[in-house]
Amino acid sequence: MPLVTTKEMFEKAYAGGYAIGAFNVNNMEIIQGITEAAKEENAPVILQVSAGARKYAKHDYLVKLVEAAIIDTDLPIALHLDHGEDFEICKACIDGGFTSVMIDGSKHSFEDNIALTRKVVEYAHAHGVVVEGELGKLAGIEDDVNVSDADACFTRPDEVEEFVERTGVDSLAIAIGTSHGAFKFKPGQKPQLRFDILEEISRRLPNFPIVLHGASSVSQEYVEIIQKYGGKLDDAIGIPEDMLRQAAKSAVCKINIDSDLRLAFTAGVREYIFNNPSHFDPRQYLAVGRTYIKNLVKHKIVNVLGCSGAAAK
Repeated sequence: MPLVTTKEMFEKAYAGGYAIGAFNVNNMEIIQGITEAAKEENAPVILQVSAGARKYAKHDYLVKLVEAAIIDTDLPIALHLDHGEDFEICKACIDGGFTSVMIDGSKHSFEDNIALTRKVVEYAHAHGVVVEGELGKLAGIEDDVNVSDADACFTRPDEVEEFVERTGVDSLAIAIGTSHGAFKFKPGQKPQLRFDILEEISRRLPNFPIVLHGASSVSQEYVEIIQKYGGKLDDAIGIPEDMLRQAAKSAVCKINIDSDLRLAFTAGVREYIFNNPSHFDPRQYLAVGRTYIKNLVKHKIVNVLGCSGAAAK
């Protein structure tokens, strides 16, 4: 089975009231953990690569690892560029085998965002690749994305129809209260997604796939493991999973998960090294990190995304 685009995935997800997990990948063990979980749950999956991941692991290595995962699992897998900041990086990924790219023009004016997004769409569609655009700005820090609380803003529903029509994008990332990074809310703060904005956008864009970025839930289990074994992490609260499940039952067809993966992998590696200080075989501690990733992804597929068994539909 070759790499697929997200077009058919999203059509099925919208009709079925579930979302597809878009999991950020950086190395072999993370890819294996994600795809092994998806295989066991028979779930479609999106593996996405940030600019930081391309710098770390290199483009060709990541593409070949994802192709190996398809051979190993025979699952429908899309390879997606997360937060492409300009036309050049989107073009490089389109030319280099990606089946989906995101152009993030949210830092620009509305008109400049449209112009940049349209340019990417025209090139991508000519090469059989789908495009995700973004309206609104999420706060937080993740890889090369850095938006202050003061600069963050919710998506304006009255702009979405014009944006989609003029750009031709295939899906739209919106800002309704999620944020980038692991530590979104301090203890005592109450996370709240703006479902009123989501509902209005859905009304204006019927049957159109919506994307949520910054949707990690910051499992306290992993935070506590990291803290127990010498990690210096502050307590924090992510997006409650029941809110994400509610979003997945509506127009949200893609939910991005990155920080939860980092926490799970780090927890497994830290735990193993702490308990086995004389061991120095990276296969041993990386394998534990991979297992933690697999367990996390299975939980997300079943309890948050609702897409278990959807690969066969």
